Amino acid sequence: MSDSSVDRRTKVGKCIEEYDLEGMGPQLEAAWIGEDGERTSLRNLADEFNQAVLEVALRDEGVSPADFEINGTYEALRNESGSEKKRAERRLERQNIDPEQLTDNFVSHQAIHTYLKNTREASLPENQTDRIQSRIEAIEKLKGRVSTVTESAIDSLASADHLNHDDYDVLVDVRAVCPDCGSDISIRDLLRSGECECES
Repeated sequence: MSDSSVDRRTKVGKCIEEYDLEGMGPQLEAAWIGEDGERTSLRNLADEFNQAVLEVALRDEGVSPADFEINGTYEALRNESGSEKKRAERRLERQNIDPEQLTDNFVSHQAIHTYLKNTREASLPENQTDRIQSRIEAIEKLKGRVSTVTESAIDSLASADHLNHDDYDVLVDVRAVCPDCGSDISIRDLLRSGECECES
């Protein structure tokens, strides 16, 4: 694993440098790999990182984060619309913080994963890798079962003249489609890589 916590080629690295989040890189890595025994999910790491960005933005304007309810403000900003988001944005504007610029610097869980893998060169413990492989194998077995049941149904219905013939090729494919970037990826590739194309 790399000792570097800053890499301006990634969004996370840029934010670490811009907001002077010293020590955030090792902290993210330790939480992700479960250095203390319990792993933190990428989504939770992204939330923690973004709240740290919000805290720094407030401190830079002389505002105590304790007086601003960081968690509630962050949750409101994450909403695409609504009165709570508008109120949170107005509160930030009163503190001379541009809410649009701030939220543009929020990172996704995919961005955290890219940073950890490419910049920190972090990897999950071996037992976690085994867990991923076992999930892939379970899905492959289910695909085989679906294929067998489908072929049996075709044979049975063809014999009863409900189908014109029984020599159909049965294809079973499990894929995941990201609602954000639209990438369409096989479940095997997704589980192995841990990311889609949201973060280049």
